Amino acid sequence: MKEHDIIIIGAGIAGMTAAIYTGRAGLRTLVLEQRVQGGQIINARKIENWPGDYGVSGADLMNKIYHQMNNFGVEIEFEAVVEIHEKSGGEKKQFLVKTEDSEYSCGAIILAMGTEPRKLSKKQAADAGKRPISYCATCDGALYKDKTVVVVGSGNTAKHEMKYLEGICKKVYHIHHDEPIPEDAEAVFVAIGRVPETGFLGGLVDLDENGYVVAGEDCKTSRAGVFVAGDCRTKDLRQLVTAAGDGAVAAEAATKYLRGE
Repeated sequence: MKEHDIIIIGAGIAGMTAAIYTGRAGLRTLVLEQRVQGGQIINARKIENWPGDYGVSGADLMNKIYHQMNNFGVEIEFEAVVEIHEKSGGEKKQFLVKTEDSEYSCGAIILAMGTEPRKLSKKQAADAGKRPISYCATCDGALYKDKTVVVVGSGNTAKHEMKYLEGICKKVYHIHHDEPIPEDAEAVFVAIGRVPETGFLGGLVDLDENGYVVAGEDCKTSRAGVFVAGDCRTKDLRQLVTAAGDGAVAAEAATKYLRGE
């Protein structure tokens, strides 16, 4: 079994910022990411609210942070976490983190999984049939140039997707989450919100009614040794800067915990 001081679950901006801090602190740090480093923001063509780097693309910004993290000796494995258990016995508390492929042991954990797109209802999924479903107009919109598509959703994200697709597609429908999908739509773009990726946690830490990890600005969860950072935490504002801030706070709290401070 591979042992580390700390395991960070998620390689979005919160997780990678946390890893920069724990790596600089000399902790043996492992980041586990089930998809690709960078999180949802890598799909953004232009970021206007990141201080000091106006107009940078999401992919470029996350690539910079990824390489910065690597410079501090942080390990990263692209594996999906399926279970976390607190190990009994021994002088110091240890956690067992199981992925689909491996098992890892550590003394502290930072949860930074972020969120994932909310899926269509069963009725609308049935309506969609075999038509392609996308959760990112900027990623996939060009595939449907001069075609008819539909955007499902009612918030600001749906409006943004609509505006983008209208410059590419022949026709763009806009419907709400409970309305039937037009028969002539050739693809479905879903923009009905996001949900935290906390399903694998079980009873490890307290979650709110929507599945977000309960923690205040100190990023401490209900279980000693487990911290949380970024969009999967209960909070009012979910932005790049607040995720990065969470990463720094969680890393500092975890470092002090491991050192008994």
